[in-house]
Amino acid sequence: MVRILVVGGSGDVGSLVTPILAQHHEVHIFDRQPPADPACVYVAGDLTNPADVASAVTGMDVLLYMAMGHKEFNTLEAIVTGFDISVKGVYLALHAAHHAGITHAIYTSTLSIYENFGSHYIEDENTPAPDATDIYGFTKRLGEEVCRNAVTAWGMSINVLRLCLPVSTADWQRVAAEGQHTCHTTGDDLARAILAAVDYRDGFQAFTITGDYEERMGSMAKARQVLQWSPLTRPSTSE
Repeated sequence: MVRILVVGGSGDVGSLVTPILAQHHEVHIFDRQPPADPACVYVAGDLTNPADVASAVTGMDVLLYMAMGHKEFNTLEAIVTGFDISVKGVYLALHAAHHAGITHAIYTSTLSIYENFGSHYIEDENTPAPDATDIYGFTKRLGEEVCRNAVTAWGMSINVLRLCLPVSTADWQRVAAEGQHTCHTTGDDLARAILAAVDYRDGFQAFTITGDYEERMGSMAKARQVLQWSPLTRPSTSE
């Protein structure tokens, strides 16, 4: 069991997975709002405040950065929020983690780092190259570069999980009918991927993590081979 600090763990995606993570590890949630799950330790703070972040990482073993932001158009507010959450916040969290002696982190990225995700097949984590230009996708791929820099500069190991529309199992069943494909991912499957990423440590690594179990939209071979992970949720056959 390790102590995991989940940055942004009170958000929609964090709320899907933290109850499951808490069954395996000691979970601390760093957020401006308290989490719904009382099993997690709550640490109030602002991820853009260096003092708050430095205090939150003290005594932790692993950093899990789940602050995602919102998919908005390129308004001035979206620009500021995007850079604060996906670039500045990531750097401050990793910088504080490094100085607190944390050597391993997980960053929840997104398949929105691809400009036309869904219209072309993702062969692997390098092909095609991330190319999003909208503020959400662009700042999320900049966040990946912040992670890569932390590996090079500080010798950390960081696993980047490129997610696709995490939802509850009930919501997944509503959008994933047999014979149709979707990249929506259940919280259960995502939590399993995070747990695997907690244990795997080898420099900078990126993984495609989706609920597209037939892999019609992209390959998840790397996640299978390296993390021993693949999505398990399937459409219900009940009437």
